[in-house]
Amino acid sequence: MTTVGVGFRDALWTDAPSLALLDSATGNQPTALVSHDLHSVWLNTAAARRYAVQVDASGLLREEPAFALTRELGRLPDDVVDSWVAGAARAAAARGVVGVVDFEMTWNRDPWLRRIAGGFDSLRVDAGVYAADLERAVTEGLRTRQEVDGGRGLLRVGPLKVLIDGALNTRTAYCVDPYPFGGHGLLTVTAEELLALLERARDAGFLPAVHAIGDAANGVALDAFERAGIGGRIEHAQFIRREDLPRFAALDVLASVQPVHALDDRDAAEANWPGRTDRAFPLRSLLEAGASLLLGSDAPVAPLEPWGAMAAATLRARDDGRGPWHPQEALTREQALFASTRGRSRVRVGDPADLVLLDADPLSAPDAVFAAMPVAATLVGGRFTYDGGLA
Repeated sequence: MTTVGVGFRDALWTDAPSLALLDSATGNQPTALVSHDLHSVWLNTAAARRYAVQVDASGLLREEPAFALTRELGRLPDDVVDSWVAGAARAAAARGVVGVVDFEMTWNRDPWLRRIAGGFDSLRVDAGVYAADLERAVTEGLRTRQEVDGGRGLLRVGPLKVLIDGALNTRTAYCVDPYPFGGHGLLTVTAEELLALLERARDAGFLPAVHAIGDAANGVALDAFERAGIGGRIEHAQFIRREDLPRFAALDVLASVQPVHALDDRDAAEANWPGRTDRAFPLRSLLEAGASLLLGSDAPVAPLEPWGAMAAATLRARDDGRGPWHPQEALTREQALFASTRGRSRVRVGDPADLVLLDADPLSAPDAVFAAMPVAATLVGGRFTYDGGLA
């Protein structure tokens, strides 16, 4: 048996992870610790031996080797995972969530078909496709936004997900300026490889969703969108050069952002992007440059909690006495709500009856109420997925 832990953050540690340190604490018990951002795994010698992976003196795997091991650690019986998914979906529905985009690093369509056949009906799901499975998806005639046969109207094909850099806490987000202790992070997909993927997506009917956190990575992604002549999404868009802000609108690239990360990563950003955090998580600047925002959670990195995300976007602060972080980048509540509802600002005849009934006015409720918004009921396609005890 392997001991698995999740959530360590070493970006602000005064020392560094090491194989020797973890070995001294865990002995011969195979131990794997997955970082908070999911972009690294810290192993002891016994775990490295069990999973036949090579680690250096740090004991760390980063990026694709870390993802591969995390997938291996997560191999559990379908019924166990499906039960967890069902519970998480019910909890999400109780918070007013009517749909998710699933970017789990696997072939996502078939697990969702199995769950829906087994009675899952809490949410709509857009099942993302990764580059490794793109040709399989094309061969099977799939394309983004296509309803999936057997999905009972709940399952669609999602975007093509491409990761081109790492994450801030792992110091692998690809940046123009070096990190304080050296290196620029990692560009895990070359510019030419990314261009080829975007051109293939364009020709096959897939919307690209490119993971880019560092300012250099965002520049590479925008260059590729421009050269391929296709719009899409940039996932995270956490750190952006000022000259790149207007390119989102000009290229029809959506900024899919996770506002809670601004609060989670506040100290790490100040330590690793010193003097430049005025353009970290630049939500209002993106809007003012004409970009369209999509607010999300990046669960499980941040909770699947839309009201917490919107509160983070509008307050740029937690209740910790520190005050807001770069408050000039805060959104209004109207802007946050619009970015959280796929652009729907009113109910019209003929729209899908995906509705959330609230026990408070989201535009005038006190901040604390807004952040923990009381949800009375949630409907998907006119059917209650959460009734608040009304039924």
